[in-house]
Amino acid sequence: MQKVILSEKFKLFKERWTPKIVGELNGQHVKIAKLQGEFVWHKHDEEDELFLVIKGQLTIAFRDYEEVLNPGEFIIVPRGIEHKPYAEKEVEVMLFEPKSTLNTGNAGGDLTQNDLEKI
Repeated sequence: MQKVILSEKFKLFKERWTPKIVGELNGQHVKIAKLQGEFVWHKHDEEDELFLVIKGQLTIAFRDYEEVLNPGEFIIVPRGIEHKPYAEKEVEVMLFEPKSTLNTGNAGGDLTQNDLEKI
């Protein structure tokens, strides 16, 4: 058992849209990521996904509305719901999702991260 200092973990990388694993529990990955710009529309057919904003502001677009998240706020996107995260300025987020979850869900493409780095 060892505590995780998120501010230190975020200093270890600069890439955006490239989640890093910072912990595991009960078949779930605890991930952190830096995001800026627009991601792709996607959904996860088998997994729910939690976005917790640590620093900055994240917008999650859904087909019929948007949610804006500020530091200390989170949203759980249920499986099967199409969504597209975006951030005008860099945002730091923590994600909780099953180990099987691909960041681009059903969309695939160049932003897909198959082998996540553990930091």
